[in-house]
Amino acid sequence: MKNSVPLIAHVIHRLEVGGLENGLVNLINHIPEDRYRHAILCMKGHSDFSKRIKRRDVLLIDLEKREGHDLMLYHRIWKHFRELKPDIVHTRNLAALEAVVPAMLTGVKRRIHSEHGRDLNDISGNNWKHLLLRRTLLPAASHAIALSRDLEDYLHDRIGVPRRKITQIYNGVDTEKFHPAKGRNAALPFPESGLVVFGTAGRMQPVKDQTSLVRAFIRMLEIAPQYRKIARLMMIGDGPLRSEAIALLEDSGCMELAWLPGSRDDVADIMRQMDVFVLPSLSEGISNTILEAMATGLPVIATMVGGNTELVDENGTGLLVPAADPGALAGAMIRYLENPRMIARHGSSARQKAERSFSMESMVRAYLQVYDGKR
Repeated sequence: MKNSVPLIAHVIHRLEVGGLENGLVNLINHIPEDRYRHAILCMKGHSDFSKRIKRRDVLLIDLEKREGHDLMLYHRIWKHFRELKPDIVHTRNLAALEAVVPAMLTGVKRRIHSEHGRDLNDISGNNWKHLLLRRTLLPAASHAIALSRDLEDYLHDRIGVPRRKITQIYNGVDTEKFHPAKGRNAALPFPESGLVVFGTAGRMQPVKDQTSLVRAFIRMLEIAPQYRKIARLMMIGDGPLRSEAIALLEDSGCMELAWLPGSRDDVADIMRQMDVFVLPSLSEGISNTILEAMATGLPVIATMVGGNTELVDENGTGLLVPAADPGALAGAMIRYLENPRMIARHGSSARQKAERSFSMESMVRAYLQVYDGKR
């Protein structure tokens, strides 16, 4: 007998630390168990990040995608859909979009695809192969979700998806887990009062461009060496750019002013040790880390890419700078060093905006409306 609670089969590239993946886990953890069951089909497996899923009934399936064009992958997906009989298939980003075809062939009526952001190899969204794939396959989806207005316009204007088939849903943030600090944590680096700690968190990979933040930090101290006494840098996360970032700091003699511990499970606690959050990405959809920083009561310096401009209010909750411009980023950091009251003012406004506009409840409610077919 089929379980009366409908099943959603989520298809993603890989379940590991990342914004898309964090959003998926948050969604699963907050959807009531009597509303939907969940299975996650991972093209390239999963990491220990999967332990953040609180529900014990979530099925994880590794599709074992081979390198290159794996034709048998479609048969494996089709086979799993035949066995699972999902009520909804939800694919995320281009890497999983092809799963809408076996979903259609196995009779899944609700086929949803969401766009979360762009990769480094197609920051502008103009790659002709990617455009062709989306234009060919998205008609097989019954509905599309865009995480930002920028992505919604892209799906309509460039791909040709009708507006009536697109729902724009911002990520939600846990404003109870991420909340303003009451003081410095003596168990973490830089507990001294009077410091201004600039921080970032996320996978250290080229599209996130954390080396621009390092160069900006170094440049800032060259321009205003008096701030060497109080300016500090925290960079949480691991990836190919971490060793380069450390080398830059060591070569400049700034390593003692920075902390790069790699991946951490206590990001919420570490964010409360920061004073200003910085996101130097070359491309973004809707950044979970910006939302988490805002909920923590931090002003945000972010690059003017993707959905960042929809989250950060210029000179209201933070500052916006051009991407890949360490000089402009250094200038924004100096503005906060020169105006400590602006840190408090922007941080307070950021917290209020997170509570008002980006609650977890509103995100879950919007997804449920799509899953229920009400959008």
